[in-house]
Parts: sequence; C-alpha cells; structure tokens
Amino acid sequence: MKAISALLLSLAAVAPAHAGQLVVLVDTSTEMPLADIQHGQLRGGIHRDLAQALARKLNRTLEVQVLPRKRIAQALGTGQGDLLCLYLPEWLPGRFQWTQPFFPQTELLVTARVAPQPQSLGDLAGQPIGTVLGYSYPELEAALGTRFRRSDVSSNVINLRKLAAGRIPHVATIKTFYDYQLRKGERLNAHPPLVIKQYLTRCALSPKSSVALAEVDHAIAQLVSEGTVGKILSSYQ
Repeated sequence: MKAISALLLSLAAVAPAHAGQLVVLVDTSTEMPLADIQHGQLRGGIHRDLAQALARKLNRTLEVQVLPRKRIAQALGTGQGDLLCLYLPEWLPGRFQWTQPFFPQTELLVTARVAPQPQSLGDLAGQPIGTVLGYSYPELEAALGTRFRRSDVSSNVINLRKLAAGRIPHVATIKTFYDYQLRKGERLNAHPPLVIKQYLTRCALSPKSSVALAEVDHAIAQLVSEGTVGKILSSYQ
C-alpha cells in the first residue's frame, strides 16, 4: 500500500498542466523585484505580474509552481508547467519553443567607490568579482578568460552587502535588481555601474503544453503594444 501511495505521489508531481490553466514555473533562487517567494509560494514581483497579465490575455486560470533551478528544465519538458519566462535559450537546455524577445534586461558591473572605477571589462582582470553560484557570465568570461576571478555566493543580496561592507570591490548583477535596491534606500557607496550587456529575454514554452506558441506570442505582442510590460518593469524601478 505504501508503494502504491508513493507511486501516486510521484505521478502527481510530474502531472502535465490541465487545459484551461496556464502553469508558469519560477526558480526558487529568484530574488525581488523579479520574485517574492515565501514558503514556496510566489507572493509578488515581476514574474507574478507578468504571469497574471499573460493568463488574462490567454483567458486561462493561472497556477504558479516554484521549483529549484535544477528541476526547471525537466519540469517544463515533461509538461509540469507551460511557461518559463525571462530566460534566454542559451540558459535552458532542452527542446523548447521560444517566444519573441520582449522583456528588457541589462547586466551591470557595480564597483565600490574605494576601488578604481573600471572603464572596460578588461580593467577587471585578476580582481575578485561578486557572482552568484550556478550562474554563468559569458561576457566576463570572454573578456577576462583565465583572469576572471569569481567570488561566488548564493544571492545578489549577499553580494551587494559584501560590496557595501568593503569585502569585495566589484559585483556583477542585473539592473532591475540594482535599481530596486536603490529604491529601497540601500546605501552602496558605489561608482555609476558599467553596462556589461543589454538584451531582451523571452519565455520558453513546454512541448507538451496545450497552449500554442502563436497564442503566447500574440498575448505578448498585446502586452507590449498596450504598455503593460513597460508598466510592470517601471513599477519596480
């Protein structure tokens, strides 16, 4: 009996999303303003606002599943979720369909004022840079090669605290997160950030989803044209 119960639980864990629903996946390590995750539930942030807007446009009931990053690709591939947003194809292994690029993202290099302000990525050679464990930084890797000195921690919040405390001279982060911290009144005593890269992120669609890629792209186009995407982003800046 216990074996049967365990089997049923395992099947439920990977059950595909139901028609009429839009199941959006979010990585547990995502921080505000992208996601406010409390006790395994998405309570707020850009991911929630965008998911709600997409569900309304698609006329579907929204369900959000918060999963560890290592499980995201498998869950999307097996149809446990329909969409994973604010990603790029190179970040997510698997045969997924991808929406049009639409949500702006900017990667930044933030330097403490006690350190010389870099004018280019090459100026960072051999210097420790605050990074997040498990994240890739292709532009820094390409510019610095073997002289890219990562200083990994578990979150962007920890990195900025280390920067403010003078424990690290540089931090690689994203503009949405950095702007949000400044809006909260964080005192970082940093130089104006150096832009590493600007791009538009996309949504990955499960190959087992009952939602068609054309439907999602049409919904995204409407959200962009009516200004909803811009409003979501600006509300956290």
